[in-house]
Amino acid sequence: METVTATEGADPVLLRFEEVSKVYPLPAGDVIALDRVSLTVERGEFIAIMGPSGSGKTTLLNLIGCLDVPSSGRLVINSRDVAELSDDELTFLRRDTIGFIFQHFNLIPLLSVLENVEYPLILKCRDRAGCGQTPQMALRAAGLDDERLYTHKPNELSGGQQQRVAIARALVNDPSLLLCDEPTGNLDQKTGKAIMDLLTEMNRNGKTIIMVTHDLGVAGYATRQIQIVDGRIMEDTG
Repeated sequence: METVTATEGADPVLLRFEEVSKVYPLPAGDVIALDRVSLTVERGEFIAIMGPSGSGKTTLLNLIGCLDVPSSGRLVINSRDVAELSDDELTFLRRDTIGFIFQHFNLIPLLSVLENVEYPLILKCRDRAGCGQTPQMALRAAGLDDERLYTHKPNELSGGQQQRVAIARALVNDPSLLLCDEPTGNLDQKTGKAIMDLLTEMNRNGKTIIMVTHDLGVAGYATRQIQIVDGRIMEDTG
């Protein structure tokens, strides 16, 4: 099985969009979700993507996460052109380079906290020996230090605790890039601030973060803000 390894230090650019469009053909007419977007993201950036509903934010995030491919243009992630990759190679790139943090946590309800975090590690290593980071290390890095919680199921945790588990799951394979889709959308203000402080600290420690949010306060944690309207980048503070 191929493993896609990060090339930290080899190229300061982590991903690049070159005139990327995404078109969805429908019987009533084509829907242009992204329209000739050009964008460069360097390693270590913290970017907030904003825009009204239907502006193309989710499509952009799906393309970065290798959950979809461009209709036209060129998308390069970690020095690899996604158009040249097979389905398996896209899976390995996604698994080894990108961590996902969702608004609704997306934890597996039948698995314990530890098992949820361990799952992507098993997919990567099979034999966890030599994998490096352990689920316990990832949970502590995400601020969940109480090991008594590690045997609990997700529904036995608070929203903030579940999001910390989700962050630990995203971190366990040591990805170069964290993609966050409304990471505080289901949290109260105090808990949301704690999660954003945690993400900020991770960014200071070298993680590249791209976050979709509707919240101006949350976007303020980012060092660069991008506004998308009708599938086009209208403003970029970078």
